[in-house]
Amino acid sequence: MPRKLKTFITNIGFFELAIAAPSMKAALEAWGMGHNAFQHGFAKQTDDPKIIAAAMAQPGVVLRRAVGTKGAFSEQSELPKDLWKLEAPKAEPVRPKAKAPAKQSVAPKPADDKKERAAILSFEKAKQRRDAAREKAQAEADAKHDKQQAQIERAVAKANDALDRARTNHEKIVAAIAADQEKLDRRAAAEKKRWDAERAKLERARSDAARG
Repeated sequence: MPRKLKTFITNIGFFELAIAAPSMKAALEAWGMGHNAFQHGFAKQTDDPKIIAAAMAQPGVVLRRAVGTKGAFSEQSELPKDLWKLEAPKAEPVRPKAKAPAKQSVAPKPADDKKERAAILSFEKAKQRRDAAREKAQAEADAKHDKQQAQIERAVAKANDALDRARTNHEKIVAAIAADQEKLDRRAAAEKKRWDAERAKLERARSDAARG
C-alpha cells in the first residue's frame, strides 16, 4: 500500500514553503535542501488544516507564501512588502518523539484508499516534472558552460597565435639588428686600423719636421 502523504513546511529566504509528500526525505528533495532541516528544527510537519488542504490539492508541488504573512499558499507568491520588518525565523527546539500508543489496525475505506492513491500519483507526477525541470536546467547550464569554455579556448588560441607572430617578427628584427651590428663592428675595426696607420704616418712626419 502506498505511503500516506503528509504536509511539511519550512522557510527559505523570504518565503515559507509547504508540500504534501510521503516523507521528510521527499520534502527535503523537493525543496532542494542538502541538509536535514527537520533535524535542526527549521522544518516540520504541520497540522494546520488550511495548509494541509492547499498542499493536498497539489501533491508534490512546492507551494509558498511570503514570510510573516497568513495568506494562502500558492505556486507563485510575491515578496513581502515590508522586508525591513521581517525577522529571521527561529529554529524550533527538536523534541524527542513520544512513543505513540499502539493503534488497532483499521482497514481503509475504498473511497479513502482511492483518494490516497490518486494523491500519491499526483505527487509522483509532480516529482517527475520537477526532476525533468532540474535535468533541463542542468543540461542548459552545462551547454552554456561548454559554450563559454569553447569561447575562452578560441580567445586563448587567438591570443597565443598573435603572440607567436609578434615573437617571430621580434626575432627577425633582432637578427637584422645583430647582422647590422656585425657590419658596423667590421667597419669600426677597419676604420681603427686605417686611423692607426694614418696617425702613425702623420706623427712620424711631425717628428721629422721638428728635427728640421
